[in-house]
Amino acid sequence: MLALTLLNPAARSEAAHVITLAPHLAELVCAAGACDQLVAVSAYSDYPDAVKKLPRVGDGFSVSYERVLALKPDLILAWDGGTPPATVARLRDLGLRVEPLSVSGLDGVAAAIEQLGTLLGTEAAARPAAAAYRERLTQLRARWHDAPPLRVVYQIGTAPAYSIGGGSPISAAMDLCGGRNVFADLPQLAAPIAAEAMLAARPEVVLHGGEDSDASMRAYWARLPGTTVTRSGTIYAVDADLLARATPRLLDGVEQVCARLDEARHTLKIR
Repeated sequence: MLALTLLNPAARSEAAHVITLAPHLAELVCAAGACDQLVAVSAYSDYPDAVKKLPRVGDGFSVSYERVLALKPDLILAWDGGTPPATVARLRDLGLRVEPLSVSGLDGVAAAIEQLGTLLGTEAAARPAAAAYRERLTQLRARWHDAPPLRVVYQIGTAPAYSIGGGSPISAAMDLCGGRNVFADLPQLAAPIAAEAMLAARPEVVLHGGEDSDASMRAYWARLPGTTVTRSGTIYAVDADLLARATPRLLDGVEQVCARLDEARHTLKIR
């Protein structure tokens, strides 16, 4: 339940020319009412529509320092835990102001919007946006508070199969909906999972992000006979883009997860 973290919290002043180095950061800036202050974004930034037209300065692994310097930003927002530390250090060596930001948990999104509003001088837009997010989150928690628990695995790929640890926003979404992440104890956000470990975890439901087809997921589980998932066919696709980005649209992903888990309860006759 940590909120947005500014590694240099004393550095708070309005910034008219902002560059973001991760797609969710651009989306959060816009949610805070500062879309018009963005001058460039990172690759794969695609929401809202306004950011699609902006220049790209790099991706999650590398940045074009020449492009950044040419844009003369007065603030660069980096992803704490995602943007390589060497990139942040190099940008600072070039005399640029860089603020790494981190958002943890479902509650952290609202705090992030508010703090970006303060940082960017858009409090009047950020405060109601954060309040609306909190209200929707409260309603979702109330709706699924008593949902019967299910053992759930979020699976990425089949050769090898990966899953997610408890630190992922996807795990937090499952938890809100009554899903118990069978690999919540993983120390990493994601890690490969052997077939034997999948069997031992005894999941009742498989969720996946659509990177792999339902057919390939079902073929994977068909090779693990005797499991609840194999017998019941409780394998469902959800929108990974919504779930993987810590932005207001994360709650759209939560609603998808809750709906899929309700389908599984119906199939498994769990009330």
